Amino acid sequence: MVKADFGADFQWGVSTAAFQTEGAWDADEKGLSIWDTFTQRKGKIKHGHRAAVACDFYHRYQADVAFLKQMHIPNFRFSLSWPRILPAGIGKPHGGGMDFYDRLIDHCLEQGITPWITLYHWDLPQALQDKGGWTNRDVLSWITEYAACAAKRYGDRVKRWMVLNEPTVFTGAGYFFGVHAPGLTGLRNFFPAAHHAALAMGQGGRLLRSEIPAASVGSTFSCSSIHPASSRPRDMEAAKRADALINRLFIEPLLGMGYPVADLKALGGMERYMQPGDDALLPFDFDFIGIQNYTREVVRHSFFVPYLRARICPAKHRGVKPITDMGWEVYPESIYEMIKKFSAYPNVPKIYVTENGAAFPDTVANGQVHDHQRRAYLQSHIAQVLRAKREGGNVHGYFVWTLTDNFEWSEGYHPRFGLVHIDFDTQLRILKDSGRWYGQFLSSQ
Repeated sequence: MVKADFGADFQWGVSTAAFQTEGAWDADEKGLSIWDTFTQRKGKIKHGHRAAVACDFYHRYQADVAFLKQMHIPNFRFSLSWPRILPAGIGKPHGGGMDFYDRLIDHCLEQGITPWITLYHWDLPQALQDKGGWTNRDVLSWITEYAACAAKRYGDRVKRWMVLNEPTVFTGAGYFFGVHAPGLTGLRNFFPAAHHAALAMGQGGRLLRSEIPAASVGSTFSCSSIHPASSRPRDMEAAKRADALINRLFIEPLLGMGYPVADLKALGGMERYMQPGDDALLPFDFDFIGIQNYTREVVRHSFFVPYLRARICPAKHRGVKPITDMGWEVYPESIYEMIKKFSAYPNVPKIYVTENGAAFPDTVANGQVHDHQRRAYLQSHIAQVLRAKREGGNVHGYFVWTLTDNFEWSEGYHPRFGLVHIDFDTQLRILKDSGRWYGQFLSSQ
């Protein structure tokens, strides 16, 4: 397998997120985000870690872009920090925050690297959460104002845009389970947050397209191949319900198919938040979608899980090996299965894999990091992307998660996903063997 097998137009890159890397939590009058607030709550983040400094990307972006250049990575996906640009969430933008992204974009372009911007990667301004956040329908006007601000400032140079990152995760983990910011729970929070996020994709997409007609506009979706724990009918039905929630909840309304209520009746609760005309506002003809896959999930029926009547069987309980530091099974076929699944929708646009990667325990020895497990993970998953492409899958690019080790949300700094190792005490960076391999692969013919 060599790069040329994918064709000359296939896009290769790496992805990051603002809150996980930037640090500088209050620099240049940045406003608080929900994650700034959440990380200060006792017991919410493993080991009490916080992201006040993180990778210090805000001050060290040139050094990190140099790693992109060294690895021959032509595309860099990063997110904007909403409260860094609009400290109050709406109103007057802050010049210092906007200037930072000017510098970052310009530097990438100077190095021959194409910036891909994600508007929202989970760091909602706390000032807007105080008004209800994603449960408040006003979020549609808030994100439109934010998108317009970013598009007008950066649209002359940035032509690749994504509206939301993984709405299933930030609404589920943040507004139902409460394990991510803002820490809310229950269907009374999840249903309105999910519906407003679904509407926000089209809302943001229409704004970006109107402001930047030449732009390629998309949004990203988390996904996992769902396998039933057995061939028993109740496990098969449980897997179907889990698939509706995990993989189909947001992509199908976007494609004009509505919410997958037929396979998960509990989603009928979304109806109470639908307003006249919403059926027409949910679909949007994006230029592409990003799918983000790390593993598969094995699911069995469970009478005791309300609404879903299904539970995930953790990889460690199934005795499978290897598993990652996140406890996820290494199952390369999952990315193949998800490309094929999304490609099967009749009106789906281009597909990019906008995140794929793995956390393993890394050790620094003599100034080097020999992360053979991560290298093998990337090689096997890229091979499955090629398999899907050769079988007609509508896949046009692949982005590794992630450039540098970073703040991994509620898991803190323990899981290391990066191609570049970071010592969070000294900020020393070391290119790992996986990064060296990716660079060699991208420089191959």
